[in-house]
Amino acid sequence: MKTPASTATAAIDLHHPPDFSLVLGGPLFQLLRRAHLSDDALLLVRQRIIVIALFAWLPLLLISALEGNLWGGGTVVPFLFDIEVHVRFLVALPLLILAELVVHRRMRPLLQQFVERNLIPENALPRFESAIASAFRLRNSVLAEVLLIALVYGVGVLIVWRHYVALDTATWFATGSAAGSRLSLAGLWYGYVSIPIFQFLLCRWYFRLFIWARFLWQVSRIELSLVPTHPDHLGGLSFVSGQVYAFTVLAVAHGALLAGNLANRIFFLGAELPQFKAEIAVLVIFLMCVILVPLLFFAPQLSQAKRQGSREYGTLAERYVREFDAKWLRGGAPADEPLIGSADIQSLADLGNSYQVVREMRIVPLKRDDVIRLVGATLAPIVPLALTMMSLEELLKKLVGVLF
Repeated sequence: MKTPASTATAAIDLHHPPDFSLVLGGPLFQLLRRAHLSDDALLLVRQRIIVIALFAWLPLLLISALEGNLWGGGTVVPFLFDIEVHVRFLVALPLLILAELVVHRRMRPLLQQFVERNLIPENALPRFESAIASAFRLRNSVLAEVLLIALVYGVGVLIVWRHYVALDTATWFATGSAAGSRLSLAGLWYGYVSIPIFQFLLCRWYFRLFIWARFLWQVSRIELSLVPTHPDHLGGLSFVSGQVYAFTVLAVAHGALLAGNLANRIFFLGAELPQFKAEIAVLVIFLMCVILVPLLFFAPQLSQAKRQGSREYGTLAERYVREFDAKWLRGGAPADEPLIGSADIQSLADLGNSYQVVREMRIVPLKRDDVIRLVGATLAPIVPLALTMMSLEELLKKLVGVLF
């Protein structure tokens, strides 16, 4: 079987489709391979996490210690007490790297499923091949990653971080002055090395999600060979909706990033968790949109397949029940044909079950469990901040009251 990296320029053999991967490509991936921090199976994940996380976080620790801002130094937020920076580089960043392995392993058999389930008609195979090749070209694009770097430095660091994310108080990385905030030496590394590394990895995930959504859109424009009586109640497309679980780790990383930011504002600026209900809701809605909405591209075809299946199986059922009625209730059966053990009754039941499957076919390739899992993964890192709203003693009393 061909590797995904080889399909960028070579023709794709759909009789032996390659593994589908959103992450095995691009200059950074090739750089990590040459540095022996990755391979075609995305193993060595522990080494990648240690090297990248420490490169972003360890210099901040050392420089802050040299500058006297490790746990004091007259700043409101010393380095060791900056919850956000530790969560960002020691929790969220490793999760972004781990999510690559999870998504890769979960999505590998995607193309094979389309082919094995005969969902792509013969005359549409060239369009399907084109969609695959286009997705791989985007994933491997050097220009795309260069533009992401430019975006990170031009917008992410100079605008978003400096004006909307950084704390408005004296910290280990910046102090206020008449001319505005002044970065310390640790702040220079933080703002121009550590933050860009994290933002690049994050933005690259958004780019991958764009590739995923674009691929699903292109496939949804193909007239798929859906089967209304398929027991998955999605015409055979359940494996596509199952990809939601692949992005659970990515959702946890986003929740951890927001939790770290809110923790700093709660502990150092005197804010309270209920003040951030809007931010939390926006994050949940954003992730639901970028992960779940692309699956809705298949809704029109599923709806059409359900309508057509209801019509066709309804017509078939009408013919069968009329013949059954004429045979067994109107004297049409031969006198020597026994009713007990007749296959006609079992066939009637089977037909009824098939028609019921068509009626229960879903036109939205999502389940409630998908939404709950995604929301739960996003909120899980934020939930511990509820402890800031009450003392541990109060929390234990409430817990005992609920249990006993």
